[in-house]
Amino acid sequence: MHERIISSNLCLEEGVEAISQNDMIFKKALKTLGPLKLRLREPGFSNLVSVIVSQQISVAAAEAILKRMGQKMISSEELIMESSDEDLKKMGLSRQKIKYVKALATAKIDYKGLEKVDSETVIKKLTCVLGIGRWTAEIYLMFSLGRADIFPAGDLALQEACKILYDLPERPNEKQMREIAIKWSPWKSVAARGLWSYYSYIKEREGIR
Repeated sequence: MHERIISSNLCLEEGVEAISQNDMIFKKALKTLGPLKLRLREPGFSNLVSVIVSQQISVAAAEAILKRMGQKMISSEELIMESSDEDLKKMGLSRQKIKYVKALATAKIDYKGLEKVDSETVIKKLTCVLGIGRWTAEIYLMFSLGRADIFPAGDLALQEACKILYDLPERPNEKQMREIAIKWSPWKSVAARGLWSYYSYIKEREGIR
């Protein structure tokens, strides 16, 4: 596996510099935003559980559920399987996500092995598990495996940020986002961080008005 890895803030700075040289509009936004957040997490079962829990809900809601579950539970396939659906529901998980985390707990994924293969292979392996789509796999690649050239094009916040930043007539769809992101290669993961940061900045600014 010979893919660029983001392992430090210096890597982010290198990516920001490369993107800024090729995209003047993005360069201006990145200067306004300041340093991007690294947000790397340890790879493995617990982090993938966290990503599944975070699907289609706010950051605050996901954090509340994960806090109720506790680090011990989300780190243990056995504890997940031993928990009743009712217990997991009381912690805030939907019926669908209960199925997903239990499917993950029985999937017997070789997490160390994922670190050694290319990103598309990781996506193929992870999306074989119930409840893991491309977005979830891409988030895991970005923040657990540190892959530098990943772009979760189906993310609505990224799509909205792109629409606002480039003053587009409508929000680009996933296919259009992947085409737009080509110009940010091999630093698409840095571009994604930048767009998320820009989205938060815009929403906070709108709230002040």
